[in-house]
Amino acid sequence: MSTRLETLEDWAAGLLGQLEPSARNQLARRLGQTLRRSQQARMIAQQNPDGSKYAPRKQRNLRGKQGRVKRKVRMFQKVRTAKFLKVQGDGNAISIGFTGRIARIARVHQYGLKDRAAPGAPDVEYEQRELLGFTDADIDLIRDGLLSHLTA
Repeated sequence: MSTRLETLEDWAAGLLGQLEPSARNQLARRLGQTLRRSQQARMIAQQNPDGSKYAPRKQRNLRGKQGRVKRKVRMFQKVRTAKFLKVQGDGNAISIGFTGRIARIARVHQYGLKDRAAPGAPDVEYEQRELLGFTDADIDLIRDGLLSHLTA
């Protein structure tokens, strides 16, 4: 898949070089927003970029918990909102990533690192759940967005 991305980059370089800087900025913002929606949809579907499902959460003993117990809540429900999943695009690059404290949490899940669930709690090794990544459909989205921008 990285070869598809490199091929797309080589193909688009000449075309993008002919655009005015303001048009490149506009294109970058539009493509970034489209890619963010694609990443959010993949997080809603609980899938890694290769199409496999996220590793399930570990079971917790909730018998001693007082009050309402929320069950069957999807992972990364708040993390995928535009408040935390930011897009930056200029004439040279598009970046999609997490901001603030959420960035550390997302990094732990993205790479399957060790972290504490709460201050003073023991270290827990998290399963790898790739929140951000390119799929073949994302590369097609980039190509189609570029073509539609150039033909308009």
